[in-house]
Amino acid sequence: METGACGHNVLLDSRFHFIHLDPVPYCQRVVRQLDFSWMSTDKLSVLHEILTFANYFSESMSIEPSQLQDHNHELMHESLQGSPTVISSTPSNGRKLYLESYGCQMNFSDSEIVASILNEAGFATTRDEKEADLILLNTCAIRENAEQRVRRRLQQFKKAKQHRPELVVGVLGCMAERLKESLLEQEKLVDLVVGPDAYRDIPNLVDQVHGGQKAVNVLLSREETYAEISPVRLDSNGVSAFISIMRGCDNMCSFCVVPFTRGRERSRDPETIVREANELFEAGYREVTLLGQNVDSYKWNIDNKGEIKDTESPVVYFAELIERVAEVNSDLRVRFSTSHPKDMTDDVLHAMARHENICKYIHLPVQSGNSDNLKRMNRGYTREWYLERIDSIRRIMPDCAISTDIIAGFCGETEEEHQDTLSLMEAVQYDMSYMFQYSERPRTLAQRKYENDVPDEVKSRRLQEIIALQKGHGAARTKALTGRTYRVLIEGTSKKSDDEYFGRTTYNTVVVFPKENAEPGTYVNVHVRDCTAVTLLGNITEEPAVA
Repeated sequence: METGACGHNVLLDSRFHFIHLDPVPYCQRVVRQLDFSWMSTDKLSVLHEILTFANYFSESMSIEPSQLQDHNHELMHESLQGSPTVISSTPSNGRKLYLESYGCQMNFSDSEIVASILNEAGFATTRDEKEADLILLNTCAIRENAEQRVRRRLQQFKKAKQHRPELVVGVLGCMAERLKESLLEQEKLVDLVVGPDAYRDIPNLVDQVHGGQKAVNVLLSREETYAEISPVRLDSNGVSAFISIMRGCDNMCSFCVVPFTRGRERSRDPETIVREANELFEAGYREVTLLGQNVDSYKWNIDNKGEIKDTESPVVYFAELIERVAEVNSDLRVRFSTSHPKDMTDDVLHAMARHENICKYIHLPVQSGNSDNLKRMNRGYTREWYLERIDSIRRIMPDCAISTDIIAGFCGETEEEHQDTLSLMEAVQYDMSYMFQYSERPRTLAQRKYENDVPDEVKSRRLQEIIALQKGHGAARTKALTGRTYRVLIEGTSKKSDDEYFGRTTYNTVVVFPKENAEPGTYVNVHVRDCTAVTLLGNITEEPAVA
C-alpha cells in the first residue's frame, strides 16, 4: 500500500476545494480547542502545518460531497474518518450494528463487506451508537493519530458499557493483530478483535462474547478475497463505487506496516470482478475504482514463480483485467488505485490509451527523488527507473494526469537527497501530490533497521518546501485545462450552490457548472471558462469534448 508514513499530511488535490469561512482564524480556533496530550509533536509544529494547509485552501472554494472521498488513493478525507456505515435492510432478529471506519479506502471498502456479512446474520445498521447492540470500529494502523483517535473512541464505549453491560464492542482491521493483547487483556477496551481476513467469522465471534468469552481471530489468509460477497454500497451518490480486486501486499517498503497487518498478496477471480462491475452498471453506477495495495501486481492463474495453476484457463494480468472491466460498457468509467513504479508496465498504459472510458489519471507514488533514499525505503526502483516510467506515460498518453506521494525527512535523508526530490518534482510537474512528514511506525523495517535521525524542525521545513513547489505546479496544471471542453460525469450538487453541479474530468479534476436540465449519474460536455487553484469552472455545452 502506498502511504506516507504517518506524519501530518497535506493533500493538494483538485478534489478538495475548501473553505467558506476565513480559514486561518478558523484553524487557530480549532487548534486552541484540541487536546494535545496524546500528540507526539508539539503544538507549534501542529499549528504551523494546519495553517499551511489553511493558507493553501484559502485560495479555493468549498468541498463538494463526494470529493470528501479520495476515490483514487489510500487515505479517506478527514471529514469521513469515523463516519458510521448505514445500509437499507430489514433483518429479523432486531439487533443493531454501529460501524465506524477509519483510514484508507480499502478499510471503507472492507466495511461494505462487514455490513453485508452482518446483514445476512440479522443485524440492522444504525447511525446512533446509543441504540446499538454491537459496536465495531474498522481501524487503520498507518498513522499514529488514527490509532489515538480509535483509542479515545474505545474509552468512550467502555464507559457506555458500564450502563449497558450487554453491549459488545470490537475492533476490526489493521490495528487488530498488532494491538490485540493490549486492547483485550491489558486495557480491556474491547470484547472481540478481528483481523482483515476473518470478517466471515464475526457472527460466530459475537456469539462467543455473549457466551462469556473474549473473542479473537486475527489469522491472515493466503486465499481469502471475499470474492463471492456482494458488498452493500456505502456511498450515497449512487454514481461511483469501489471494487476490491486483490488483498494484501508483498512489497516490504521499510516505512510501511501494511504487509504485517493485511498479509500476503492474493488476487481475486477476474470473473467475479467483471460480474460485480456489470451489476454496478445495471444498478445505475457509472464509475468504478479498482482497488488493491498494488494493482500492477494483480495476476490470476499464475503463481509467483511463473507457474500456471490451471492450463485450461487463461492467465490474467492487470492490463487484461482493466480492459475486461472497461468492456462492460463504454459509459462505465474505470479508475484504479494504487500503482507501484517497479511493477507498472507499458501493457497497462496501452490498455488505458485504447479505451476512452479508462480514465487518464495515474497515481504513481515516488516517495523520494533520490536513489539512495529509495534504497533505504526498500522501494525496489531508482530515480532513473521512475523517470523512465514517467517518460512512458507521457509517450503513450501525452495528456495523462499524474499524482504522487512524497515523504519528507525519512531516516538518514540528507539535504542533497531532499534537493533531489525537489528536482524530480520540477521534472515531472505533478497534477497533485500527497505530502507527508515521516514519523516512525511500530513493527516496520525502518523502525528495526534505521535511526529516525532527521530533526522534526528539518522535516517540517523540507515538507513546506515540497508543499510550496507542488502548489505552483498544481495551479499551473489546473490553469492549463481552461478554455477547452471536457466530458464530465455528474456526481452531485455543489456544496457551494444548489444551482450548480460538480463532477470530474477523465483527468480527475473537479468541474463546477450550472445545473440546467442535467441529472446526477449522467455525462455532459462542459466548456471550462475559468478556474481556481484546484477547480475548473464552466458551463454545459453542445460542442464536442476534447477528453
